[in-house]
Amino acid sequence: MNILVPNLGSTSLKFQLLSMPGEHEVLRGKLERVTDYPAAIASIPLGNHRVDAVAFKAVHAGPRYRGTYVVDAGVLAALEEFLPAAPAHNAIYLTGIRAFQQVMPEVPLIAAFETEFHRTMPEHAARYGVPASWHDELGIRRYGFHGASHQYVSEHIPRLIGRDRDLLRIISCHLGGSSSMCAIHGGRSIDTTMGFSPQSGLENATRHGDLDVYAVLDAMQSRGLSIAEVTAELASSGGLAGLSGIPGGDVRDLEEAAGKGSAAAELALAVFTYQVKKTIGAYAAVMGGVDVIAFTGGIGENSARLRERCTSGLKFLGIRLDRERNFNGKGDRLVSSHDSEVAVAALATNEELIVARRAYALLTKD
Repeated sequence: MNILVPNLGSTSLKFQLLSMPGEHEVLRGKLERVTDYPAAIASIPLGNHRVDAVAFKAVHAGPRYRGTYVVDAGVLAALEEFLPAAPAHNAIYLTGIRAFQQVMPEVPLIAAFETEFHRTMPEHAARYGVPASWHDELGIRRYGFHGASHQYVSEHIPRLIGRDRDLLRIISCHLGGSSSMCAIHGGRSIDTTMGFSPQSGLENATRHGDLDVYAVLDAMQSRGLSIAEVTAELASSGGLAGLSGIPGGDVRDLEEAAGKGSAAAELALAVFTYQVKKTIGAYAAVMGGVDVIAFTGGIGENSARLRERCTSGLKFLGIRLDRERNFNGKGDRLVSSHDSEVAVAALATNEELIVARRAYALLTKD
């Protein structure tokens, strides 16, 4: 079975075609400057390869859809309902799904939601202290995101280090333009930094992280901002961009600017790495220790300096990096020293593979 997994951007379309269950990559590619999704989809260079299903790394559809589903009217309605909680993500996937329905009407479409991996969180980790009706009627709770990436980490790390998955306590650090962390005990998510929306937890490139809701209400009242205006500001000018004053909030640009003496860029990096370090300590506490810290995502996998900053001062937890391994190694590997009680790994995530696995399992179940 050939499963096409598109990764949708506002003006780009990345894709992988995977042959399942063998997990063989048939092809991959990227289309840039996409303005017409149906036309872009029709131009995907599939050659003679058939597409048996299209599987999307869908984001947020609330409490009813925290798993993998064939796209139907109910799924689309839920994506619309939770559009305000994930405006950038849900909007593009609604556009993409409808375009695929138009171009490939006979091909089943599958939505593998980012929230699926976090269904195992205990209620005491998932609930907010809001009126009960908010939870019961509006679905306001911690959902967690980046589920495909954190699930990949939970499955790949045991093979990388040769340990039993059921016994491992892993702190997964998906750090990139959008960042989150997850406490994984025995292969199950027990806590994560993102909550009701992807706009919470760690600071992101241009989106704020955790923020007192009353600060938002105060800014709206003081500056006369509408919901749409404050949402746009926090999504495009917040996070690392807001802290540093550097448009886009790319960590590579921040590290370069900090190296040239920018105090604002250094502050943004300090805020970000402090949040990661603080969360490592918190998750070690809730799991009764930690066996592995895994860094992935564009920043986590590629920035040796950031990994060093995030783990410095954590020797009391048994965490020791090997400078040579950290700065000079390549590929999926350990970057911790031989005497480190906690393994520290840098690895490339593979969200598309997890999505394809979920879709194949759904389509072949009895």
